[in-house]
Amino acid sequence: MHLDRLIAILEMIAVAGRPLSVAEVQKATGLPKPTCYRLMQTLQEQRLVDDPDGSSRFVIGERLIRIALLGKSDVDVRRCSAPLLKSAAIEYRETVFLARFRNNQVEIIHVEIPDDPERGYIYPGIGVRPMHSASCYKAIAAFAEDQIRDAILNGTLKHYIEHSRTAPEQLRADFDRIAECGYAECEQEIDVGVASVSAPISIGNIGATFSVGALGPVSRFDAEYRAALGKSLAELATRISGAIQLCNVADV
Repeated sequence: MHLDRLIAILEMIAVAGRPLSVAEVQKATGLPKPTCYRLMQTLQEQRLVDDPDGSSRFVIGERLIRIALLGKSDVDVRRCSAPLLKSAAIEYRETVFLARFRNNQVEIIHVEIPDDPERGYIYPGIGVRPMHSASCYKAIAAFAEDQIRDAILNGTLKHYIEHSRTAPEQLRADFDRIAECGYAECEQEIDVGVASVSAPISIGNIGATFSVGALGPVSRFDAEYRAALGKSLAELATRISGAIQLCNVADV
């Protein structure tokens, strides 16, 4: 019965579409006032609901969003983000991809290509990417917890091609620059003639769990073009974050 009441409150807050006061929750659920206040306190203590601006009006908590996100399949994430990625690929006229951090590695899980038949593009493939070279990994690592960056810096760094960066001081400088400008770059660090740009996707306060990127030939991806793409991808990342969180709340 206690669990049923907690779930009923969470469902009420999740579908409300706006922050709710305890009085509103009590009225909607029909629970006795003392019981409702006690249950709300329990949910807040466990960070399953949050009072983001201190107004005693509650939304679904970061912990519950994290739980829902960790359990969300790639299929669900793609469903939430694919329309935004496709629109970006058409707008940029470049390949756009979504990457995900899990099990201490970053994988590309979805790719959208431009619709312009007269413009060449590069397909990055699906799967795990190098931790120290790929822009999608660096974008996440730069905003991740210290132990994730330390794992990269202290690990075995493979030298893929001439431009691969394997010196820890180079990577530290990369992470500092990424944290400052908001996006990561990879210029011929994995494949000759290929460059990419990625921006981190932060979900609430739980950090960058995903990244969104674009890639193409270095003949187009010069420094100025990468900088413009980086800023645009950062804005796209915010929209994708919102879409994923809305899917989480709906699933909860």
